Amino acid sequence: SGWVVVACDLMNQGILALVSSIGCTSAGSLQSLADAMHIPHLFIQRSTAGTPRSGCGLTRSNRNDDYTLSVRPPVYLNDVILRVVTEYAWQKFIIFYDNEYDIRGIQEFLDRVSQQGMDVALQKVENNINKMITGLFATMRIEELNRYRDTLRRAILVMNPSTAKSFITEVVETNLVAFDCHWIIINEEINDVDVQELVRRSIGRLTIIRQTFPVPQNISQRCFRGNHRISSSLCDPKDPFSQSMEISNLYIYDTVLLLANAFHKKLEDRKWHSMASLTCIRKNSKPWQGGRSMLDTIKKGGVNGLTGELEFAENGGNPNVHFEILGTNYGEDLGRGIRKLGCWNPVTGLNGSLTDRKLENNMRGVVLRVVTVLEEPFVMVSENVLGKPKKYQGFSIDVLEALANYLGFKYEIYVAPDHKYGSPQDDGSWNGLIGELVFKRADIGISALTITPDRENVVDFTTRYMDYSVGVLLRKAEKTVDMFACLAPFDLSLWACIAGTVLLVGLLVYLLNWLNPPRLQMGSMTSTTLYNSMWFVYGSFVQQGGEVPYTTLATRLMMGAWWLFALIVISSYTANLAAFLTITRIENSIQSLQDLSRQTDIPYGTVLDSAVYEHVRVKGMNPFERDSMYSQMWRMINRSNGSENNVLESTAGIQKVKHGNYAFVWDAAVLEYVAINDADCSFYTVGNTVADRGYGIALQHGSPYRDVFSQRILELQQNGDMDILKHKWWPKNGQCDLYSSMDTKQKGGALDIKSFAGVFCILAAGIVLSCFIAMLETWWNKRKGSRVPSKEDDKEIDLEHLHRRVNSLCTDDDSPHKQFSTSSIDLTPLDIDTLPTRQALEQISDFRNTHITTTTFIPEQIQTLSRTLSAKAASGFSFGNVPEHRTGPFRHRAPNGGFFRSPIKTMSSIPYQPTPTLGLNLGNDPDRGTSI
Repeated sequence: SGWVVVACDLMNQGILALVSSIGCTSAGSLQSLADAMHIPHLFIQRSTAGTPRSGCGLTRSNRNDDYTLSVRPPVYLNDVILRVVTEYAWQKFIIFYDNEYDIRGIQEFLDRVSQQGMDVALQKVENNINKMITGLFATMRIEELNRYRDTLRRAILVMNPSTAKSFITEVVETNLVAFDCHWIIINEEINDVDVQELVRRSIGRLTIIRQTFPVPQNISQRCFRGNHRISSSLCDPKDPFSQSMEISNLYIYDTVLLLANAFHKKLEDRKWHSMASLTCIRKNSKPWQGGRSMLDTIKKGGVNGLTGELEFAENGGNPNVHFEILGTNYGEDLGRGIRKLGCWNPVTGLNGSLTDRKLENNMRGVVLRVVTVLEEPFVMVSENVLGKPKKYQGFSIDVLEALANYLGFKYEIYVAPDHKYGSPQDDGSWNGLIGELVFKRADIGISALTITPDRENVVDFTTRYMDYSVGVLLRKAEKTVDMFACLAPFDLSLWACIAGTVLLVGLLVYLLNWLNPPRLQMGSMTSTTLYNSMWFVYGSFVQQGGEVPYTTLATRLMMGAWWLFALIVISSYTANLAAFLTITRIENSIQSLQDLSRQTDIPYGTVLDSAVYEHVRVKGMNPFERDSMYSQMWRMINRSNGSENNVLESTAGIQKVKHGNYAFVWDAAVLEYVAINDADCSFYTVGNTVADRGYGIALQHGSPYRDVFSQRILELQQNGDMDILKHKWWPKNGQCDLYSSMDTKQKGGALDIKSFAGVFCILAAGIVLSCFIAMLETWWNKRKGSRVPSKEDDKEIDLEHLHRRVNSLCTDDDSPHKQFSTSSIDLTPLDIDTLPTRQALEQISDFRNTHITTTTFIPEQIQTLSRTLSAKAASGFSFGNVPEHRTGPFRHRAPNGGFFRSPIKTMSSIPYQPTPTLGLNLGNDPDRGTSI
């Protein structure tokens, strides 16, 4: 190669040692040439463009024939990386390397981590980093991109500092990484300027591994190495020139210093050998005779230079190497500081602790960006002053504040742009709150956010801080004024049956008395007509009694059963009426999700594309789902592709329930808060009491804060602080009843007029009807009284008419008796006792061919109670034993109490008991008499 030709030219000129700073490829040829010519060869490995070194693997067949010395220490990158990764307890990470790096340099590391079960990926970084990143977004689907982001959370960068800076800048700007990432950059050629620039461009946690050289503590001695003085531009670590020097150049400087000391030592020992003048082209060319002596002098010598102690071990290598491990904390501050975490060397190993400790309360100084969705009572705006950040309150905010106070972090809250919790889109991306976390625009998300499998595939969740169940918000039935609340204890059909029973029993009582008439005493005030039977049955039903003496056994059995029936009905009505007037019945039939799914009168829905919507959709479309409730709910919710019954936000659903016939299916906790705090107490909730999911805090996938957040939430639940926060927003004794479907009174109170309005209406209707009937009767009686009796027919008069006629006869002593027509005059036996006394009756003897006929209320069946008195003077009004009787015609009285003609005159007799002390001789004129 070209380096060999150059070396041969130098040998022809004469050299004492050969110093090379080249790559591994040319190093092998120079090693062979140096070994053949016995020229001491000090090899300083140089990497291309600052890329980390790989082991050259120079073969050393015979130690005596090996004239090559490795000035730079062996490549310990495999050992250092393995030790650091083990300390951090990584199990999955990716290694990025640039084009110039030989991946075989970490083959040993890959073999060892594979044996330990670690998951390691390799990716080569192209020169055009922007094109490479753009290609990733173009070729990967959203799921693959999310998995790739998860892989980038832990990464090792094996590349030159310039490429590392560009790569970090690209991935940060494209949101491929976030503050929770932890990257390790390892390279011997990283100076202080590179460190500061890498820290400035990165986010998350950064660990830098680089080779370091000990610097004397005494500043005055930094530039003196024995009797040798080093230029201040090289020995001052803060000098820009020294900062820009590559490590290979530092080793060259120390190598030259080492050779100078060796040559000086040779001169002092007077063992100087002339410089070799060798010809490489000739085969028979002999090696340098002083090469071995010069090699031993160099190996035994040493120098304390810019790279520290430069000396060689027995195997010809430099054992002195030190690695410095620098690191930053988690965070997004670009200008955050970096500190030394530890150091490593081949002899003592790691000095320091790199354990990735749990954060616990060590998050002070960390500012988290929190995305949320407004949802009462989890997150609400408490203060919105123009020009100032909004302030928030709510149950979830209280939980976040408790975590912040314990862990020491600060947070900034903003609302998701689309005000949604998040759902997968057609292209695989996510919108809403979850989308903000997926695209690394937020650190954590908090609201009434439920933990679902789909969400947990793209983000991490803490343990649940509150149980979740699905509920239904419905509007309470409005309390209407029922004027006929007194009829509420019995159904309309039952009232109809009772009314029919009254009519039926009254008819049966009348028929039984008609078939077997009872015996009535003289002067009885009642009769067994159909009208009276109905009136008696109704009176006994309302517990007002009756006056009809039913003496037959059949009638008594019938009335006994009726009275027992009436007793049971009235008692049941009284008890049920008391319950109706004191306890409000639940009229709404929806008391569970099953009831909601079975009915179609009240439409219901939820928030479109929400977790509840997806939950119902998945279960409703699952053919193996045992519960048909979800399939019925899905048919209602999915009407018109979900646009008919669903809303875009939960607040819209609540307002829809308040102002219309609608039921809103949503988180039970949210609905309970709305029902408790409603000003009109117009809502009530029903739902499933079994909590199958929970509310959690969402974090970016692989966030280091998940475990510490979960641990703190468990502590809050264990010590009761979480229950205190719950009672703050869901008090047990709220102003409204959550579970009553009507706006009822909490305690019993006095009954109002509304409860008895129907009773007064019935009474008023009865009064109006009775007045109307009275007017009809008055009109009818006047009309009937104005009618002229017919000569051909019998005439009917009432008792008042009879009294007037009889009195007129009794008071007219001197006038001749007027002769009555043969027409009949009707009397009622109820007023028999009002007939004229003896003195008055004495003057009736002159009336011949006159008959007075009485009409009774008693039906025609009773035919044995009448007698006819003769109007003749000899026997008619003789108050002794009555020798003979005549029977006169009797009239029937109508059921309404009026008189009417009977088409068939029924002959009945009434026994007349004469008064012993009264004597009246009316004569024995057969042509003149009165028949009663």
